[in-house]
Amino acid sequence: MLSLMADPTRARVLFALDMVEELCVGDLALALEANEDAVGYALRLLRTAGLVTNRKQGRVVFYRLAEGFPEPLRQHCLRQLIVLSEAPAADDD
Repeated sequence: MLSLMADPTRARVLFALDMVEELCVGDLALALEANEDAVGYALRLLRTAGLVTNRKQGRVVFYRLAEGFPEPLRQHCLRQLIVLSEAPAADDD
């Protein structure tokens, strides 16, 4: 489970979904300033793991955290984001 959370995109997706009730892939990509393909792939893995669920409204699929999402895992995601935000950029050398 922790290896699933090690990816920055997946951790950021979970954090974003914790902040709002639900979002579609496009809105998540905009909010995270990420590629829609990367966000879609992250959501697919998280859904397979049972961490997020989805609902379809017409052609748009909305994602949310799964019922009973464990609080310790939410805290882990938040800590990961803090660590990532404090890490120096790779091209700062």
